[in-house]
Amino acid sequence: MSWPFATEQIYSHLVMSMSEQTLSYKEAGVDIDAGEELVRRIKTGVRSTFSRNVLADIGMFGGLYRASFAGIRKPVLVSSVDGVGTKLKIAFAMDRHHTVGQDLVNHCVNDILACGAKPLFFMDYFATGKLRPSIGEQVIQGFIKACKENKCSLIGGETAEMPGMYAEGEYDLAGSIVGVVEESKILTGKKVRAGDVLIGLPSTGLHTNGYSLARAVLLNRYSINEYFDELGTTLGDALMRVHRSYLSSVYPLLSQRIIRGIAHITGGGIRGNVLRVIPDGLSPKIDWSAWERPPLFRMIQTTGGVPEQDMRRTFNLGIGLVLIADRKKVDNLMVALRRKKEEPVVIGEVEREPGRTKGGDG
Repeated sequence: MSWPFATEQIYSHLVMSMSEQTLSYKEAGVDIDAGEELVRRIKTGVRSTFSRNVLADIGMFGGLYRASFAGIRKPVLVSSVDGVGTKLKIAFAMDRHHTVGQDLVNHCVNDILACGAKPLFFMDYFATGKLRPSIGEQVIQGFIKACKENKCSLIGGETAEMPGMYAEGEYDLAGSIVGVVEESKILTGKKVRAGDVLIGLPSTGLHTNGYSLARAVLLNRYSINEYFDELGTTLGDALMRVHRSYLSSVYPLLSQRIIRGIAHITGGGIRGNVLRVIPDGLSPKIDWSAWERPPLFRMIQTTGGVPEQDMRRTFNLGIGLVLIADRKKVDNLMVALRRKKEEPVVIGEVEREPGRTKGGDG
């Protein structure tokens, strides 16, 4: 089922002939009424994210967005697509579905922010074996909340009900985002130089990476509802903390031209993601003692006996975004970030490393 554009239009009450018997679409496992109910529930919320550039209302076959970008002379569109991964398993276990949509939108927003772009619109894919409108509504309300916070329009999506494809009560999510940046302001990392400083901004937890390892370590030993003093909450609540967006803190600073590169710390860890945004021949020199590792990461490592190298390659370890700046301008950047209520920390620098190619590890 598609929302919001196609659900109301493309489905007829399909009847399939099987020998001398008939089988309705609902009896085959696809409930059109449930899809229409979900569309009814989300209409108002989805429309509340529309900017003046959104031209298509709910029910059309495609999303229409006016390509008008005030103040941008040479606009370049920037896109990204991602999912939430096995963090969804925690959502299923806790029967909590209103934050995973936020995770996905914020993840995608951060990805294009790393290119210097601001978001324009977002589209989602929600797939399940049996559609429960109440759960679908919670997920999509998460999209709506995060889109409004990031000033991004939610212009469409697809809700697919596929019997037999997913376990009872489970679903999968994916999302795509499109943003815009002035061509001359694209962050490619080409301006990064040896001696530039790495500034880390705190994460809110695991964000959306490393959950397969975290689940294997923690859920084989602890209850998801168990409270831990060191976490200040239950294990489930700690694992479900929303993947935060850095847009409101970082994007306004890009016009000052003091940030030479941005790395969103996802799969591959801090070093692996910084390597993606610096030129060949350079390497990040990280001071792993520069910040205090949050308790959840320490719990994962000690409980599972996870090697330090695996921790560094798998998790963000409390640093969700890394900014690369000219050493002479670091103090100004730190002041500006603190004014944005951030808690920036210098975590290292860029150094020369002849023979290194992107994607290396260490």
